[in-house]
Amino acid sequence: MATHDLVVVAAFGDRPAADVAMSALEAAGIESLLRADDSGSMRAHMAWTGAGFQVIVRAEDAAAARDILNIPAKPL
Repeated sequence: MATHDLVVVAAFGDRPAADVAMSALEAAGIESLLRADDSGSMRAHMAWTGAGFQVIVRAEDAAAARDILNIPAKPL
């Protein structure tokens, strides 16, 4: 994935919830990435102090990903 066409579609407070969301997207054929500032998985508690565990997809897949995850679209 090129970095210029990626968007965050959801953020979660813990890694297991983000993993479940990514599994749902994978089952629907949508590639996703996880971004978290958790010091290389050494300090998971640090991720929720910032942006949490963010699920990222291609911009063209964002609407479908939000539908799958039941997340309303953000206003422009």
